[in-house]
Amino acid sequence: MTPQQRKSTLVNRLRFKQLALLVALDDTRNLHQAAEQMNIAQPSASRMLAEIEVTFGFQLFERKARGMLPTSLGGTVLGYARRALADLERMADDLEAKRDGGYGQLTIGAIMGAVPDLLAMAVAEVKASRPLLNIRILGETSDQVLELLERREVDFALARLTSPLQHNAFDFEPLARETLLLVVRSAHPLADAPSVSFGALLDAPWVAQPITSPARLIFEDELARRKLSTPRNLTECTSIFATLQLLQHSDCVAMLPESVVRDHLRTGLLEALPVVVGESLQDFGLLLRKDEALNESADFFVTRLRALAAARRELR
Repeated sequence: MTPQQRKSTLVNRLRFKQLALLVALDDTRNLHQAAEQMNIAQPSASRMLAEIEVTFGFQLFERKARGMLPTSLGGTVLGYARRALADLERMADDLEAKRDGGYGQLTIGAIMGAVPDLLAMAVAEVKASRPLLNIRILGETSDQVLELLERREVDFALARLTSPLQHNAFDFEPLARETLLLVVRSAHPLADAPSVSFGALLDAPWVAQPITSPARLIFEDELARRKLSTPRNLTECTSIFATLQLLQHSDCVAMLPESVVRDHLRTGLLEALPVVVGESLQDFGLLLRKDEALNESADFFVTRLRALAAARRELR
């Protein structure tokens, strides 16, 4: 069979239900559990998987004692399956919203620092003119957001590139700068100190994002620049809500975007320490999948984002 014939066979035979089974298998690593998730009998799931592997012409999963593990080629197929199903789900949501008289569905990935200012203002403006546009906001850190964008679970993103090669998959347009602060609760022993050295804080408990996140890398770069070691008493946390709660109920120190903690600073729940951090921080910006046009609602929203970002730059 020629490559063109193989491609034609694949396109004609592959069905969305089969892709859903592959994703369920990848999630559960168990054929019985995947069949239950799909609401089909296990023998039917087994036959369907066999049909899929015949269609592709190679094995997608290895059957091992600890479960079904994707082969190297199977991992490539699973990436496509997830993206295709995410596209289908978003299209269904979009059609449902339009059928009810709205403007469809818009899903945005955003880092936490972009939400209180730029994104919140854009949402307010867009909803004022399109109140029935269904908007969803997902993610908190750039690594999470980039994964959502790659898996086609969001229309576009507000974040930073997290690896040197991501420019091959995404277009990046800088929008705004993010100011970082070291913050503690108002009752912290150092809250009213006129001056604090970064090194003096290392014996305190810290809460920080996981090492895979860009914000944590900035934190570690800051320590390296000052020739200091990572705090030994450190709690890793991916949730901004949980981080804020830990700060308010303990003597933890955290490095967070000013936009995220602004209201907590105004109300006196948190205090910013007099230490300058994040001098090497890159701008966050708009991230789009390469060579892919935005739908009308996403394009409308992005136009407002750009205008708001330009207005903020003019004020500085």
